[in-house]
Amino acid sequence: MEHGKTTTIKLILGLQGINEGKVEINGFDIEKEFTKAIEKVGAIVENPDLYMYLSGYENLKLVANMYKGIKEERIKEVVKLVKLENRINDKVSKYSLGMRQRLGIAQAILHKPNLLVLDEPTNGLDPEGIKEMRELLLDLAKKEKMAILISSHNLAELDNLCNKVCIIKNGSIVETSEISKIKKEKNTNYKIFEVDNVNKVKSILEGIEVIDENKFKIDIKKQEVPEIVKLLVKNNVDIYEIGKEEKTLEQAFFEKTGGNVIE
Repeated sequence: MEHGKTTTIKLILGLQGINEGKVEINGFDIEKEFTKAIEKVGAIVENPDLYMYLSGYENLKLVANMYKGIKEERIKEVVKLVKLENRINDKVSKYSLGMRQRLGIAQAILHKPNLLVLDEPTNGLDPEGIKEMRELLLDLAKKEKMAILISSHNLAELDNLCNKVCIIKNGSIVETSEISKIKKEKNTNYKIFEVDNVNKVKSILEGIEVIDENKFKIDIKKQEVPEIVKLLVKNNVDIYEIGKEEKTLEQAFFEKTGGNVIE
């Protein structure tokens, strides 16, 4: 059995038996009180289930009929949320992949869940589709006040989107924390200098790492920056910018897992 992201999502949603541990959603055990646990959850695992020969609206109507009390205005509301108003009466076979994903999300949120679970929501999307998906998810979290659990191997995308992360390695959780906190941990003291000519700096400072002909980085503490600036100015080096090296989520991930493969 693969202990990866999709498996974890299937365990959370009760689609796969749990060997050990337990899953609680909104205070209910997924195995003992499945109906109550899953009641306020929306999900898309792998690809949304859509009828290609029906319109987007007809697809939504079918799902709405499975729940009690979803009114016409709620269907219109979710159509607006996922920005499909202009195309909702077209057949799904004419939709782009990004539109199908958005329709899938519309189906998943019809019953106003407080948790939305998505498996690789941007997989296969072009840059425009990815941007639309990112904007939609941020919008949903805010307007519908829902928690959104996303599994993805696209760490740059998660960096832009999420505020908390759970890192799994070999089926075990190695870290659960806020992204900002993880990125600050073990953060280096590297400062990046942009200057007129890096070659001039090589003979003035030791321990620099050249980035390109105008940029270098150096491992110094904040209070050492003024001394370096004075030294460079004294030696006729023009300084244009000084910044701190920001750790990416990807760097933080590899530090935590000690590997270079994203499951």
